[in-house]
Amino acid sequence: MPFSSKNLLRKFLIWKYKHISERQFVFMLSILVGFLAGMGTVALKNLTHYIKLLFELELFKNYQNSLYFIFPLIGLFLVYLIKQIWLKKHIGHGISSTLYAISKLGGIIPRYNIYAALITAPLTAGFGGSVGLQGPAVSVGSALGSNAARMFHMNQKTRMLLIGCAAAGAMASMFKAPIAAIIFAVEIFSLDIAFTSLIPLLLASVSAVVTSYFFLGTDILLRFQLTDKFEITDIGFYIILALATAFASVYFSKVFFTISNFFKQFESRAVRLLIGALAIGTILYFIPPLYGEGYGIMNNLLKGDHLAAIGKTPFDLDLNNVWVVIGLLLGIAVFKAIAMTTTFGAGGVGGVFIPTLVMGSAIGNAFAKIINNIGLNFEVSESNFTLIGMTGLMAGVLHAPLTAIFLIAEITGGYELFVPLMLVSAISFSITKYYTAHSIYTLKLAERGELMTHDKDQNVLMVLDIDKVIETNFIVLRPEMKLRHILENAVAKSSRNHFPVVDEDQRFLGVIRLDDIRHMMFDTDIYDEIDAASLMHADAGIIDYDHDSMQDIMDTFKKSGAWNLPVTKNGKYYGYISKSKLLTAYRQQLINFTK
Repeated sequence: MPFSSKNLLRKFLIWKYKHISERQFVFMLSILVGFLAGMGTVALKNLTHYIKLLFELELFKNYQNSLYFIFPLIGLFLVYLIKQIWLKKHIGHGISSTLYAISKLGGIIPRYNIYAALITAPLTAGFGGSVGLQGPAVSVGSALGSNAARMFHMNQKTRMLLIGCAAAGAMASMFKAPIAAIIFAVEIFSLDIAFTSLIPLLLASVSAVVTSYFFLGTDILLRFQLTDKFEITDIGFYIILALATAFASVYFSKVFFTISNFFKQFESRAVRLLIGALAIGTILYFIPPLYGEGYGIMNNLLKGDHLAAIGKTPFDLDLNNVWVVIGLLLGIAVFKAIAMTTTFGAGGVGGVFIPTLVMGSAIGNAFAKIINNIGLNFEVSESNFTLIGMTGLMAGVLHAPLTAIFLIAEITGGYELFVPLMLVSAISFSITKYYTAHSIYTLKLAERGELMTHDKDQNVLMVLDIDKVIETNFIVLRPEMKLRHILENAVAKSSRNHFPVVDEDQRFLGVIRLDDIRHMMFDTDIYDEIDAASLMHADAGIIDYDHDSMQDIMDTFKKSGAWNLPVTKNGKYYGYISKSKLLTAYRQQLINFTK
């Protein structure tokens, strides 16, 4: 930043300190962050739209089937070049990366995240990668929120709140659903619901929606007007649909992690690109509806045009046969998760949110068609079941039942379907939670003990920095050292009362405490007879720097009853943690969370 800009910012901060309260300034920043998140989402939508227009050029009209294979390859190759040659940075999944920044980086998100997803996500989705834009929109907005907070020297708690405001803004701008956006931020990012956090979320959400309306007009991604009312006689079918979406959610998650792990075995990004691009190209060639995000599938199913939703396929099928249509819709549902994860595996950048909705809409619509055509004189609303199918998948895959309920309620413009929305969300979420304890966003973070939750104590422990509580200024002993050496070169020169013993490879062997040798300190006859190996003993427990979380460390102190515990790093002695220092750091961090 040039000197003049720094000087101007400094003057503004001084003026702000004198004339604006901290709360008022947070409200102002939340409006700004909402506007920026809205602008980022608008840019993502427009860039993706203009890239998709290439596919509709007259030049390519006669080669569209081939382009389903070629275009994704081109898009993924361009993303690969941008990552390797220009960015030279890793671009993680938007929401997962943001959650990690909140839990382990104090809400600090690198500036390159502002433009990284903004460029690579439209190339991925615009050229046919079977991913969504919601995750990248959250990534862009969160980076803007984090860096705005840093620019104006806001504390860690405010940074996290502004990241939540940015996530709400991205969601509100994407779907024009401000209430669902607030619930999304609270549910996914585990924000505290309090007056001080709710007002900024409201302001950011409204700011983003207004921005979206200003630049995109009244056009919305999911166009639907509710015409069929909820019938109590359909309640049994909704329960069966909930079970179907629950197991589909489990399938979605299992496929995601299985294919992701398959691609991780290839160290070369170029190899991943080649394998993934060929696979996604082949899938799209045979199942063209999976091209891009998939809004066409959802919107056409919602208005009852399943032929437009399925589109042209290379197979000579009788699409007037409803059972063929049902089979194709179920095929779309099955392969959407595969196509999405393969796009990620190949290096594409995108989100999980929209593919989840696409899969749910196909399952819900196919389920309604089955009920209406099994010959038992049942008649249900296909559009309503399409919507409820989307809710079930969202609640299950994303572990966000409240977001699922309110998003669909806002899209439909009312609460006519509130009962089936609540029923299906609750059942789908409960069953999926039993089989997959964490969502796609949070599983890896939870496995590493880095997941922020609504448990404040756990969150405080998570953000504690282990390096700040480890003490390394202990005099280290070798097992062959005699008592004379220990007394003259360790005890006499240290204010500590315990001394770690390590071997020549720095592996921790045990500890000698002052109390262990106090009774022999004045018996000079044994100074050269007794060595450290005979005096040392095992400690009450050992902390593994590489694997133990702060919660594990606290548990070890509780079980051992010790006041000091040794720490090993890469199998070697590293230092000690004292309970008093750990509790002091915990109390300070708790104050930061609650003030």
